[in-house]
Order: sequence, then structure tokens, then C-alpha cells
Amino acid sequence: MEAAPIHIEDTPSGANDQRVRLRGFALASVLIALMLTLLLAALDQTIVSTALPTILTDLNGFDRYTWVVTAYLITSTLVIPVVGKLSDQFGRKWFIVGGVILFLIGSALSGASQTMNQLIAFRALQGLGAGALLSLVFTSVGDIFTPAERARWQGLFVGVFGLASVIGPSLGGWITDYSSWRWVFYVNLPVGVIALFFLLFYLPSNISLRSTAYSGWAAVRRIDFAGALTAAGATVTLLLGLTWGGQTYPWGSWQVVGSLVTAGVLFVAFAVIEIYAAEPILPLDLFRNPIFAAGSLMSLLVGMALFAVVIYLPLFIQGVLGQSAANSGTVITPLTLSLVVAAIAGGQLVSRVGRYQWLAIVGGIVLLIGIFLLSRMGVSTPLLTVTLFMVVVGLGLGLLQPVLTLAVQNALPRSRLGVGTGAVTYLRSLGSTLGTAIVGSVVSNTITGDIGGRLAKIPNANKLPALVISAATNQQVLVSPSLRSSLVTKVTQGAIQQGTAQALAQVKAHAEGVVPAGPTHEQQVAAIVAQAKPGIVHQVTAAVTPQMQSLFTQIFAATRESLALGIQHAFTVSLLIAAAAIVLSIFLRDVPLVGSARAASLTPDAEAAFAIEPVEPVGAGANGYVADTSVTIHAAPLSAEVVHSANGDGVSANGASAHPPTTRRAGEGEVAPVGG
Repeated sequence: MEAAPIHIEDTPSGANDQRVRLRGFALASVLIALMLTLLLAALDQTIVSTALPTILTDLNGFDRYTWVVTAYLITSTLVIPVVGKLSDQFGRKWFIVGGVILFLIGSALSGASQTMNQLIAFRALQGLGAGALLSLVFTSVGDIFTPAERARWQGLFVGVFGLASVIGPSLGGWITDYSSWRWVFYVNLPVGVIALFFLLFYLPSNISLRSTAYSGWAAVRRIDFAGALTAAGATVTLLLGLTWGGQTYPWGSWQVVGSLVTAGVLFVAFAVIEIYAAEPILPLDLFRNPIFAAGSLMSLLVGMALFAVVIYLPLFIQGVLGQSAANSGTVITPLTLSLVVAAIAGGQLVSRVGRYQWLAIVGGIVLLIGIFLLSRMGVSTPLLTVTLFMVVVGLGLGLLQPVLTLAVQNALPRSRLGVGTGAVTYLRSLGSTLGTAIVGSVVSNTITGDIGGRLAKIPNANKLPALVISAATNQQVLVSPSLRSSLVTKVTQGAIQQGTAQALAQVKAHAEGVVPAGPTHEQQVAAIVAQAKPGIVHQVTAAVTPQMQSLFTQIFAATRESLALGIQHAFTVSLLIAAAAIVLSIFLRDVPLVGSARAASLTPDAEAAFAIEPVEPVGAGANGYVADTSVTIHAAPLSAEVVHSANGDGVSANGASAHPPTTRRAGEGEVAPVGG
């Protein structure tokens, strides 16, 4: 007996793929353009950090130090889910092109900034463009390629993203040292223009499948403005609270607590709005799909773990091991290379095998092992050992990251690629900020609690002024030999002056006692003091200099040990995050990738289930009902094993049973039976 037909667009795998196919030079041009835009958008998240000291010197804005990075982070994150949804509604191409143009305008204006406020404003503008690019580049890969083809290309794109995240600080420092900090922004322009040219001429306007049949003002009126505003407000207040906490303000301050509470209220309001929105920014029914839910949460966790490693591994190499900033950038290269190689190789394997859950589990385990090894490092760990450990971490991240976007895209219909990929990218960006805030607090609290006990064991350390102790135990002095030298020199000179003054006062007192009173008494005393001064200065300098150098050497060593302990604790937190990611990977179930060897060699029962026959298309009426495709898949009776293999436990992308024939109301997550 013949089973009920399955509507093609309701199956995550999308069995009858009718996408626009790019080939030859056009395909190569679009891929190069997408990689370049992703590289620039990801690079500008971190490249500015090492150029900031020079920027502050030129623009005189130390009180707004963090806002140069924070403005970019906030705007790039808040725009991701909004652009992802709008690109589903109105098409992908012009949002990508608009994102590139905004990014290039922001880059040019940032490089030309004359004041700190201008730079902050232009960085925010640049972030709007970058957010669109971060969201839509991976979505466009899903538009261009079938699920099996996506696997190998997503791995390559994840490698580009990881490369940009890791080399950003080193590249920013190199550009600043050998040119001008303004070229940190200007370098985007020629690369971005090339990418823009290729996108304009070779990316088809109909590359994506739109989620709505509405057009013109009817489509505009269905935009979820209320959801977009509440999502943006929630994102801004959350990122402000996480950025301020423990840095600008204490965690218990009203500024931080108020920001986080406001973010919570706005996120609740956003969820309520999404329930009733005609075209929700984030359809909540997506979370009924276990693959989407697991992939999204894993992206959040991987973002937290990645940025903890990216931030604190270079700090360990410079601050604890004493390597230079330039050498630190070179040393971090094995992490970058292993991440890129693993991402590309993992994508190729998934493309051939047709399964991805195993790779997520293996990647999570390798990442767990790598972070565990990092958490065991100390002040005596050789640099070669650190390099081997970071290679393991890079392999784990490279194997794990491409799977997340691939699994989510494979579990969703093409009409929802933008919102699904946007959600994954958004949570990964939030994860980076959340991870930085949590791990930063752990490091700061560990150092604060540990350094006091170490200083108490150092003779004469308690005789130094509190300001000197604070400066000497600041982790910045560990990564800057010039700061250390300057601090020791200034304090030593002060101690020499103080010691010399005390010795000369004693000489003067003695001279006043032995020189007889008379008209020349003061002159004789002054002469005695002047005569004694060179010798006293020499003696005091000879005595004080080695004492101060020894004292500061011990203080710096204590600071280095406290920093090493803080970073150990930071990696321990990352270890727990990686363990949680492994648990979630259990729920990242396999759905066959169309075009893979696995999908091509299903069991006979499953193969018989995919007999494609054309049916009458259902046109769009006044009520907005449309058929997403004119193809119906007639399914033969399937065994439980085949249903699990072919349709992810028989659950469609919207969480409903995949077996009844359905049509989807354009732009909505509702499902109605055919003919019902």
C-alpha cells in the first residue's frame, strides 16, 4: 500500500534541488569574493586591539579606550539575526552587496578619523556592514551548494574565519609598526572593492529561495520591526553589561546589573513578540528541531571556548614565557594552520561519508584534550610544549566548527537558511563576548586573590608605595619590556634621590656640629656637603640599584606566577565549556546530505521512498498560501530505521511530522495539509 506523499520542501534534505547553479569562472569569482569579505569582517574584530595604544596617542582618548572595539562588536552582533531573516524574505544578493559597501565606507572613515568620537562612530558603522557579511557569507554557501557539497566548502570558510580571528592582533601590530595605524582600516579598501566587483557581476539575484510570496509594500509591512528593535536593544544592553563588568565597572555596580537586567527583560519581550509576528526575526518553532537547537547552543559554547584561547594563549606566551609580541604572533601560527587544515579535511570527510555527528563528537573530544593540556601549563612549560598543545586545540576547533553550520543548514529548508544560519552566527558572536567576560573575570579574580600572598613573602615589598605595587603587578608590564624597564628606572631613581637626601642630611648635621660658629659657618657646612655629595651619590646608587632590581625581579616573577595560575583557571573554565559541547553533540543527529555517497546508497526501502512525480503547483492567492515546489515525493512504507536515516527520526525542519503532505504559508512557520 502506498504511503502518503511527502512534500519536498518540508524535508530537511531537500530531495529535488532546483537551485541556481554557478560554474567555472563565475563560481570561482563568487567564492573568492565571499572569502575575502569574510576575512575582512572577521579580521576587523581583532586587528585593532594591538593598534589601540598608538591610536590613543594620536587621538587623545584614553577614557574611551574600549569603545573602539566595543562599538564594532555591538553593531556587528545586533545586525546578524535581522539581516539573516530579511535576506530570507527579500533575497540574499543585495544585502551582501550593501554590507560590503557599508563596511568599506566605515573602513575609509575610520582611517580618516581626527577625533576619538569620530573613530568610535565610524567603527559602529563598519560593524553594521561586518554583521551583514558574517551572517550572509555562510548562508550564501548554503545557497550555492547542495548539502553534500556544502560540507567541503563550509570547512574552507570556517578555516578562513579562524585564520582571521587568530592572526588579527599580530597583523594589526605589524601594520602599526611599519606603517600607520590608519592602514589597519585602509587595507580593507582594495580587497573589499575586488570582492564587491565580483559579487555585483557574478552573484545571481535569485541565488536564494525566498520565504514569502509577498512583494512591494505588502512584504515591507510584514517585516518584524518590533522584533528587530527589541532584539537589537537586548543585544546592545547585554553586550554593554558583559563588556563593562569587571573592567569599566564592578560586576555589582548599578550600571552592569541594570544593563543585564534590561537585556533579560528585552529578550523576554522579544520572545513574546516572535510568537505573534507574521514574519518573526527568529521563528521560535525552529527550537523544536533538536538539530537546530543543539547546533545553535554548540555555536555559543564554541564561540566562548575559541575566544578564551585566542585572547589568553598569546598573553601566556608573552606574559608568562616572556616571548616578544612579534614572536608571539609567529608562535601562534601552528594553532592557525592546524585549525585551517582540520576544517578543510573534516569538510572533505563529511562530504564523502555523508555523516557529520561523528565528526562533531571527535572534534569536541580533541578540543577537550587540547584545552586540558593548556590548563596544565605553568611558568616552566617549554615553548615547544605549548606549540604542541595549541596544535591539538586547533585540530579540535577545525573539526568541530564546520559541522555546526552544516548540520543546521541541512536540517532546515532553503527558505529558512538565512534565519537559521544567522541564529548560529549570532550565538557564536554572543559566545565570544560572554566567554571573554567570564574568563576575564576568572583571570582577574585569581590574580587579585593570589598576588597578595606572594608579595608578602618578598622582603621589603611592603615598603613600596601602593601605586608602585599596582603598576608592578599589572599584567601589561609582563608583555612590555619597555614598561618594565621604565618602571624600574623611575622607582630606582626615586629611591636613589631619597637615599642621597637622607645621607646628605646626616653629613650636614654632622658638619654643623663640628664647624665653629661664625660668619662663614653656613658656607663651610655647604662646602663640606658639596664635597661629600659625589661620593654619597655613588655609594647610594651602588647600594640601591641592585636592591631595587632584585626586588622588582621578585615582584615580576610573583606576578608572572599569578598570571599563569589565572590563565590555568581560565582554561579550566574553557574545559567545562568544551565538555558541555560534547554532551550537546549527542543531539546533533545525522540527516542524510543530498549528493553524498550515503544518500546515494540508501537501503532499497529508502531508495524506493524517493520516487519523484510532478504535481499541479498551487498558486499564491489572496490568503498568501503557496506551494514551495511543484514536486511531491511519494513515499513507500518505510521501516523505523529508514525513517530515522532519511528524515532525522521523521521530524521535519519545523518540528512537525514529516510524513503528511503539506504546504507552507508563505513567510510563516505554519503548516497546513494539502487539500485540507
